[in-house]
Amino acid sequence: MCYPEQALVSHSVSIRLNLPAAALPDTSMPEPQVPSSDESVDASANDVDVALMLRVGDGDETAFEELIERHQKAIIGTVAKMLGNASDAEDIAQQVFIRLWKSAPRYQPTAKFTTFLYTITRNLVFNESRRRSRKKEHSFDERQDDFHLQTPDPQTASPDDEILNNELQHAIDQAIANLPEKQRLAVILRRYEGMPYDEIGRVLELTIPAVKSQLFRARNILRDALQNYLDH
Repeated sequence: MCYPEQALVSHSVSIRLNLPAAALPDTSMPEPQVPSSDESVDASANDVDVALMLRVGDGDETAFEELIERHQKAIIGTVAKMLGNASDAEDIAQQVFIRLWKSAPRYQPTAKFTTFLYTITRNLVFNESRRRSRKKEHSFDERQDDFHLQTPDPQTASPDDEILNNELQHAIDQAIANLPEKQRLAVILRRYEGMPYDEIGRVLELTIPAVKSQLFRARNILRDALQNYLDH
């Protein structure tokens, strides 16, 4: 059974990407201290996702619509940060959910639902990144108008502040976009999605020490790329 593509399109574009202004990734990134109540909420959310996915496996379109509503913002945001293009992100996110629908009959809840979902996302994003690299279409200069995030309102910011903010934002965007794909995704999942090391490892098919190594290298690259701004 194939979910009607028109419905997927309507869900994918129902929420337009509105990324917050990017912030310099924390170079220390300590393991967050998560209260037990938050762990309970996280477990409960996963239980809901798993139950919905099992219903999707039985062909329940309503359950599928609910899964889309629960996760489309995060998936579109992650894809946009990886590819640097908000409009392309909607197309890739639609493919993610199409694959999710098709894989539902074979789904087994052996890991967190988000691990399963972000593994599908990783595969599609990495394939798209490599396709662009082969065609030499992965130029940041061509993408920056779509990827560049919020800028100050000219009526509330001085010209000097606006220029400085835009320059810093451009540098951060470019530094993240230039990271190798595994490092880039590790940073995005850790910094923006708040994923623990073990789940990032499952998504990237890496051990926890390897994930920490990827993040360590990424932080060093970002620090070097943004050193002039850090000095100020």
